[in-house]
This record gives sequence, structure tokens and C-alpha cells, in this order.
Amino acid sequence: MLRRFVDVKDEEVGAVLWSFLYFFTLMSGYFILKPLRDAMGTAGGVKQLKWLFTATFGVMLIAVPVFSALVARWPRKRVIPFIYRLFLVQLLGFFVLLKLDVSRELVARTFYVWVSVYNLFVVSIFWSFMADLFASEQARRLFGLISAGGTAGVIAGLLLVRMLAVPVGPVNLILVALVLLEVSVRCVQRLSRWAHDVHATPPEEGPVGGGILAGLRLLATSPFLLALGFQTVFYTVTSTFLYLLQVQLVDTVALGEAERTAAFASIDLWVQAATLGLQAFVTARLLSKLGLVVALAVTPVLTLLGFVGLAVLPSVWLFIGVRSLRGAAHYALERPCRELLFTTVGREEKYKAKSVIDTVVYRGGDTLATWAGDGLRVLGLGAAGLLLASAPVAALWLAVSLFLARHPRVRERTQAPAALSTDAQAL
Repeated sequence: MLRRFVDVKDEEVGAVLWSFLYFFTLMSGYFILKPLRDAMGTAGGVKQLKWLFTATFGVMLIAVPVFSALVARWPRKRVIPFIYRLFLVQLLGFFVLLKLDVSRELVARTFYVWVSVYNLFVVSIFWSFMADLFASEQARRLFGLISAGGTAGVIAGLLLVRMLAVPVGPVNLILVALVLLEVSVRCVQRLSRWAHDVHATPPEEGPVGGGILAGLRLLATSPFLLALGFQTVFYTVTSTFLYLLQVQLVDTVALGEAERTAAFASIDLWVQAATLGLQAFVTARLLSKLGLVVALAVTPVLTLLGFVGLAVLPSVWLFIGVRSLRGAAHYALERPCRELLFTTVGREEKYKAKSVIDTVVYRGGDTLATWAGDGLRVLGLGAAGLLLASAPVAALWLAVSLFLARHPRVRERTQAPAALSTDAQAL
């Protein structure tokens, strides 16, 4: 039955299903926490967000070298469960503090920063693990289905929040996220055993080696990785501008923490529903006809058109439409293709350079966007001006995406003629 949806071999079925469950539980748990994080972040007013983003960026600058030191010395089968369970203990601490109502405002802001760090690290580690676990040929066939596991997890998490945030209380949902994170750890352990049993490649499971700042060095010296970094910056800058508009919108219509949590969950649910629809009915057909170039170009083009449309004809429903279509295109098309690109680089790049791009560079783009947004408002630009200022960023994002899709490394490793149709079906 699985082969009706993806070209999977007998020895890969177990790994694909465990990877699907891994991403499902990881994203479901995060999207239980995300609406609560967003509600707490807006409790102090929209103006506080730039300081929260800046604090998150500062924490990333400390956390990434620590992660690099761990992967340099420990094998992945020990590092990943250790990091996830460290986050689990910290999350349990936040649950206790929030239930006891200790220094509510300070804990809420700290929780916002922590969840922002948690999200990027656990997802970045997941895709680094996938890129290390599967070869490029396997990634072409399997990453699409594995990505769908994350989308299904997001929808499940958001539905739980919508149903339970008001009657149960959003803080109590943290306990569900704790259980899901432990399930993710068990999936990592099972996949590590599969890699050893099936492939018998101990060197691939050993420590990555290298220095703690190797990720920054690799990023600075590789045009390919640098382009991936710029692609991330342009995506995050435009995402943050859209997020700031969303925060203003929700803040005007929902006053209580539970109501704000449910409102953020509702918006995210529209995004993920559109994503699942694209993954099921559009992605494979689009890629089989038009290929990787179009898959990476769709999201920046939609961003450019959507932002201009919102600037000219602002409305709540158009905002939800733009947010949903843009998010769906990113998760269903751009993100799987972007992760496929990382299968073309070495292990040190997969774990260290990728962690820098997915965390420090990502949150650096957030920080830049929040401060730039404040600066534009000081100059007298409203929401329309903010959106129009984002248009050149979207154009640069499109140019970088086309460069990556046409890079010789990518053409050689991921776009072999015989594999293109298989790649399209998987993604």
C-alpha cells in the first residue's frame, strides 16, 4: 500500500515509517507549544517582539558552538537523544514554573525565547539526521513522504490546541508535548539501529570531528552553503514581516491568553491544511513536469505577488490566503527540495554548517527584520509600506533559489534524467 504513494524498497519501509513517526511527533509537539509561545510573546505588546528575537539570536550564538562540540566528539546515536532529553527536562521545568505562576511575565518571555531556540534546533537536527541517514538517491524518493509526516503532525498538534486550549488551559498541553518528544527520542534510537543493521556503516555513525567553529568557517568559504544561508535570510525576513502583521491582527481581536493561543493555532491550521493538500495532489505532478527550479521558485514568487496584493488591497481574508498559500508552498515544495540539497555535502557540512544556517542565520534574519520593521515605522511607513519594502527581498530570494537549483553540484547529484520522475513522485 505504501508503494502507491512513494517508490520505496523493501529494506527501506521500516526506516521510512519510523522517520514519518519521528517527524510527526516532533512537529506535533512543537505546534502544541508554538501557539502558547506566540500568545505569551504578544502579552507584553508587539513592541517587545524585537527584544525577544534579539535575545533568541544571542542564545543561538552560544548554543551552536556547544552543539558543534557535541557532534565533534559523540556519535549521532548518543548526541541526538541527549539533546532532545535535555530539552525535555527544561520543558518540564517551564511547566512547573507556569503552573506555580512564578514571575509570570519573566517566565513567559523566557519561554518565548526557549521555544524559538527549541524549534530550530530539533528540526535542524532532524533534517541533518535524515541527510546523514539516507543517500541522495534515497532522498529523492523518500523525503517527500517523510515531510508529509511533519505536516500531519502539525495539523494534529494544532487541532489539539484548538479543541483543548480554552477548556483545559494551554499550559497543561505542555505535558502532551513532553510525551511526544520522548516518542521522537525512541524513533531516533530505532533509526540508528536500522542504519547499523542494514547498511553496516559504522564510520557514518561515529563522531563528526572538527572544531566547534567549523560551521562558520564552512559557511564563509563555500559559495554553495553561502547561497543556502542567503536563501534562509530572505525567507526569514519576509516571514517575520508577515508574522508581525499577524501579531497585530490577532492582538486586536483576541485579548486573553487562551483566546490568543486558539487564534494563532487557527491561522497555522489553515497553512498546514493547504500544505497537505499540495503534498497530496499538486507537488508530484508539478515536479514531474517542471522540476527542481520551479519547486524552489514558487515560494518567493508567491511572496512577491502576495505582499504587493496585500499592500494594494489589505484585508483579513487576503492575509489568511497569502499566509496559507505561501506557507503551503514552502513546506510542500521548497523545504523538501532544500533539504535534498544538503545530501550533496559532507557530514561536517550536514551537522555543523547546517546548524549554523538553520539556527544562527535563521534567527539573525528574524532579528534584522524586527528591527528593520521598527525603523520603517519610525519613518512613517505603515503596513503597506512594510509589505512593499519586502518586495525587493523576495526578488533577491528568487535569484538565489534559481542559482541553487542550477548549481553544478545539484545537477550532478539530484537531477539525473533517469531519476527525475522518481524525485518528482517522492516530493
